[in-house]
Amino acid sequence: MIHMRSCLIISLLLVYYTNTLLAQTPTVNRQKFDKKAGADLNYRNDILEIKWPAGDNRYGQVELNMQAGKPLFSRILLTKGKVSKLISSNLDPSFLLTIGKRDLVSQNGWNIFFDKVPQKPYNTHEVKLEKSDATVETIGSRTVVKISSLKADRFSGDLEITFYNGSPLFNVAAVMSTNADSSAIVYDAGLVSREPEWKSISWINTADSLQTTDMIATDTSKNVAVKYRSIAAKGKEGILTLFPAPHQYFYPLDEAFNLKFTWYGNNYRKMVDGYGIGIRQDLQGDKRFVPWFNAPPGTKQRLNFFCMLSTEDEDNAFAAIKKFTHNDAYVKLPGYKTMSSHFHNEFIMNVVLANKPIPEVPDFVTVFKRMGVDMVHLAEFHYTAHPKGPDEQRLKELHALFEQCKRLSDDRFLLLPGEEPNEFFGGHWLALFPKPVYWIMSRENGAAYSENHPSYGKIYHIGDKKDMLKLLEQEQGLAWTAHARTKGSVNTPDLYKNEDFFKSDRFMGAAWKPMPADLSSPRLGKRVLDLMDDMNNWGLKKTVIAEADLFTITPENEMYAHMNVNYLMLDSLPKFTDSWDPILNSMQKGRFFTTTGEVLMPRLTINDKHSGETITLDNSGMATIELALNWTFPMNFVEVISGDGQQVYRERIDLTKTEAFGSQVLRFKTKLEKRAWVRLEAWDVAANGAFSQSFYIAE
Repeated sequence: MIHMRSCLIISLLLVYYTNTLLAQTPTVNRQKFDKKAGADLNYRNDILEIKWPAGDNRYGQVELNMQAGKPLFSRILLTKGKVSKLISSNLDPSFLLTIGKRDLVSQNGWNIFFDKVPQKPYNTHEVKLEKSDATVETIGSRTVVKISSLKADRFSGDLEITFYNGSPLFNVAAVMSTNADSSAIVYDAGLVSREPEWKSISWINTADSLQTTDMIATDTSKNVAVKYRSIAAKGKEGILTLFPAPHQYFYPLDEAFNLKFTWYGNNYRKMVDGYGIGIRQDLQGDKRFVPWFNAPPGTKQRLNFFCMLSTEDEDNAFAAIKKFTHNDAYVKLPGYKTMSSHFHNEFIMNVVLANKPIPEVPDFVTVFKRMGVDMVHLAEFHYTAHPKGPDEQRLKELHALFEQCKRLSDDRFLLLPGEEPNEFFGGHWLALFPKPVYWIMSRENGAAYSENHPSYGKIYHIGDKKDMLKLLEQEQGLAWTAHARTKGSVNTPDLYKNEDFFKSDRFMGAAWKPMPADLSSPRLGKRVLDLMDDMNNWGLKKTVIAEADLFTITPENEMYAHMNVNYLMLDSLPKFTDSWDPILNSMQKGRFFTTTGEVLMPRLTINDKHSGETITLDNSGMATIELALNWTFPMNFVEVISGDGQQVYRERIDLTKTEAFGSQVLRFKTKLEKRAWVRLEAWDVAANGAFSQSFYIAE
């Protein structure tokens, strides 16, 4: 009896421990993995092996150790032919999530910019990974491994690793959400080893020079100011370079200061166990308004970074990274000239009229030329000058601005004088005239609207919104809302959408900047993209240009991350002494597209018409769209957005089969019956993108 009872107990214990062991062995769901898509998958002895075609007859290979307590990235290799080279081994992804409080009350909810999150209580939490199970899914040309689960304070989610066919590139993302309201976040991230085997760490400094230091495992971590937002670790047989999405990782600020966005070393922030490399945020930002990222309840925030593998030297490894952003510059396109707007550099007040030495070529001009910007529209005198007079002081300031813009322009670069007047209309707005115009933002009782000045010729006194509209009409200038629905334009243009000046063709529309920032969105700048649709549904033909809205401009700054550009349909660049009418006509008529730089739309027609024009539909209500796309990062989708005056409609064209560094001409039909307008957007996997202006549909 005792023997039987003992056997029963032993049997029960064996069943218990077997079930416990099975429960601790992570399962891998492969139902959505397509072997025909190019990648290979193996799972044995707790090692999940992903092998994907990496271009140039190479294969990337990552071995993920699903066993608890073991480094997740057991081995990372790059193979060509029969030769496999070990790039890195025994690495863990590391994420630090900092959670603060969003002000949703004082201004305009989630669209707020004037928030100072780091001046309120916040906490930083290490994101913890518990390997419970995994799924492997094929999405177009990508293989996505999702590992459960992640936890950091009130945020939870999964780790997603995405491998991109055609390139030795993969993305590591902590995809997390919270049910808590009013959350503002930032994150630091990287790859870490408790037993590092790297030989050296490299980066490109802000002077565009390669820097390399030996890897010493005990060295305390350092934050580094770099160019191209990248940092690399070299092993025995290859290099792993880590970098963020070039624009999405950088929440909006007034200053594009280089805040040491990368790190390397041991015990980062005294929170990360081991030696690593990674990306980071300075929690204090530029110490002005520091809004961090929005994290609304239920949204899946992608705290992510990219990794690129190389078996070549450091120069070539970084060259491969720089290709994604065209060396942080805007490429030339036949039939287009690049234009960027809204820069409060204050060169006139801080240098020229401050009696300081005037450099032959100021740094800000050098920066723009290196970035491939053909035309720069300034926003000088931002609370630094005398817009309302005294008259002679105001005219002197304008004259200095015009003379410096003329001096600094040449056959390949045009510096356009401009300012952010913020008078008469309400909210903040910018203006651009087709030539230098002398005007004073005040008109005393009885003063003439215009007069001739002995030194400056015709000058204007502007006293109200009617005067301002008259000036725009008389001089054929353009005005538009700056940072619409946020900052100092919280309620505009909505507040004045029925005003005569806004309905005028001299009021162009608004300007787009990725603000606010939200890591759950596959696109940037939803605030103004939605405004485009609203203005179209108001029945108004308005356009939206990109704006940077930045202050200091230096070569050391992280300019590219905060920049954007408009490609205007121009065959030649006007000279400063010529009329700038071709520029204003392109802007006002919608003959341009806007981009972060990585996605280009060199050709877009709908029924053989260009943006800004009116198309006619046949009896079927169908329209033929032809879109030529160029890109660097693999594409995500194209979206056709249209409206009928009341609602907005969206049609998404999936582009997940694309690979990095491609081009394609898309030809397809879409039904636009009973629609009044249509426009297009295109976005890649790093939330870089481009968007067109609107096409109008004849009734």
